[in-house]
This record gives sequence, structure tokens and C-alpha cells, in this order.
Amino acid sequence: MRTGLRRVGRDVARGRHLEVYVVAALALTFATLSVVGDVVPDNLRWAALLAGMALLVYRITVPEPVGSVAKVFGDRTAFEEVPLAARLKAATEVWVFAPSGVNFLSMPHLDLLRKTVLARGGDVRVVVLDPAAKDAVALAVRQLDRSVTYPLQDFRESLTTVLRHLGSVSTWQVNGKFEHRLLDYNPGFSIVAVDPQKRHGRVIVEFHGFHNESTVTRMHLELRRADSERWYAYWVEQFEYIWAAARRPADDSTCADDPAAV
Repeated sequence: MRTGLRRVGRDVARGRHLEVYVVAALALTFATLSVVGDVVPDNLRWAALLAGMALLVYRITVPEPVGSVAKVFGDRTAFEEVPLAARLKAATEVWVFAPSGVNFLSMPHLDLLRKTVLARGGDVRVVVLDPAAKDAVALAVRQLDRSVTYPLQDFRESLTTVLRHLGSVSTWQVNGKFEHRLLDYNPGFSIVAVDPQKRHGRVIVEFHGFHNESTVTRMHLELRRADSERWYAYWVEQFEYIWAAARRPADDSTCADDPAAV
């Protein structure tokens, strides 16, 4: 019973299935009044009954909101088919977790974040691997460099480059808020979330896998709330756990320019 009530509460808060709950509430009210006496006129009873039947028939004919598999799954080229500028056009919040994030956190992309999300007073959160976590870095090298048939990047060099970029971004005078943290564990996926807490938000997940032909061929999952409320909330929560577990960078050698630090 409690689980059902919580589900109804979440749906109402998010504006989902409101017509169903309105009709159900009316039907329940009329049914209750009918028990205690002949309070409700017959025409209202029939109106509630017919409304419920009409809504039931309508919902049967409505297609599921989930798009085709091709719209949800893809490789990196599917993600890149929509330019980042278009994704950030009206965004006010961006979350990123990646072992190095060298592709998403390139200088052009960071500058684009400055001109869009940060310029309009939005928030940007970034988490990358902690270069001081030697075991995690060594495992990431094995996962991301040595398990690729045609490697093009060196993880340690990429992480050093990104940390240098993030250090520079932290000094920017912008309207928005930029934060970055360091995680001592690689969970085997990367996340980019755009406006994750809004109804129109999107979460893109890249799975590292055990072996890939190249970094481009890794599987991607792009979700909207309409695709799956459950799994959308799951991946948003995954980033929130990562953010809580990551540490703030200190002014020490772990964020230095020296490649030996990683």
C-alpha cells in the first residue's frame, strides 16, 4: 500500500498520469457517497463511469513512450550526431563523470560550457579519476588503452591534460558555478547528464566493456525520463553517488602539470 502511494506521489509531483488519478479520485468519491446514501445523481455516476471507460480505451491505444532501440542505444557516433552546442543551447546544469574525460572535456567543449551553461548562471560538475589512486589509474590503463584494438590515446597523458584544463576552468570568473572532483575508482562507465533534474533532461552513459575495436565503438545509452523513469533515475543516482564519494582536488602534486604525478 505504501509503495503504491509513494508511486502515485512521485507521478503527481512529476505531472505524470494526472488524468488517470483525477478520474480514479472522482470514481472513488462517487462510490463512497453512493454507499452512504442516494447522494450522487445518476447522471453524475454515469458520467464518471463513461469517463473511466473512455480513458481506459484511450490509454490502450497510446503507444509506449519508449522509442526504438536505435534511439536509445548506439556507439559514440550516435551521440556525436547531435552537436554539443545543440545539447547545451538552453541547458543550465551539466554533470560529467569519465576516467579522464579527454574527449568531452576538450578545450573547445569547455569553452562552449563557458559560453552557454556557465554564462547563464548554471552549474557544471565534473568527476575524473584521482591520479593519486595508483591502482585505479593502472586498471584504467588496462581497461581503456590495452583493451582497444586500435588505440589512439594514452590514458595517463589524457588525465594529466584534463586536470590542467580543469584547474584553469576553476579560475574563470563566470556567472555560473563550476566544480570538479577526483574519484579513486573506475566503475567501468562514463556519464554525461544535461539538465538531469528537469523533465526534459537527458543522461548519456558510455560502457567501457572488456574489449573494443576503438573508443568510438563503445556502447552508448541515451535516456530521457519518458524512455524509462526507473532507469533514468538510476543513472542520475549513480552520478550522485560518484559525486559524494569523490574528493575535492587539493593544491598538491596530484593536480600538477608533471606527468609523473599520474
